[in-house]
Amino acid sequence: YKPKPLTPLSASRWISQFPKQDRKLAVQLLDNIYYFSEKRTQKILVDQNAALMKRLVNSGLTPKKFIYVSVHDAGSSSPVMLNLLRDAAGLERLGCKFVDCRDSMRLNKTMNEVGVGALIYVDDFIGTGNQFCAERDFAAKSFIGTFSEFLVAPSICEEAYYQIGERGIEAFTGHVHYKAERPLHENSTIFAEKEKERLELVCKGVNN
Repeated sequence: YKPKPLTPLSASRWISQFPKQDRKLAVQLLDNIYYFSEKRTQKILVDQNAALMKRLVNSGLTPKKFIYVSVHDAGSSSPVMLNLLRDAAGLERLGCKFVDCRDSMRLNKTMNEVGVGALIYVDDFIGTGNQFCAERDFAAKSFIGTFSEFLVAPSICEEAYYQIGERGIEAFTGHVHYKAERPLHENSTIFAEKEKERLELVCKGVNN
């Protein structure tokens, strides 16, 4: 919500864009949104990363064998999340490496230097997993050496959790967003069918 803060007034303005008959549904929809503050986001990243690092160290790896990777899929805040984690957890001081997923030459060179280690992707939110997997698969063409792959993210959707697992990537997350928890998902029963149909119609009026 930077640079403008979220306030009751700004929320009221958001609701007022809906026709009067839909505003009650809009408020109910708002009640089912999971909000992650910057503080909570940072805590999840640091805590999940600490759990991952502990396991990797116990397996015989040192932080110098960890390569943290930012992922530039569409609309992603991955570089921001990686910088947040890097600074909060003191990763540079520990000797960890940092590479952008799209920088194939540097990724290849860094993996060659490390030889055996862990690739750790950092992102803010993984939805379907399609974009993340497309970026990862593109980067995989440059892989060299022996590396386990992990993903650290504050929140991951249920379907993405399984899709990245099929690639042997283990997710460390503070929240898995299940289909049944999403009001407009076909698997959800949060809204009555007629209410859901109405909200879907409103959504399609913005973007089909």
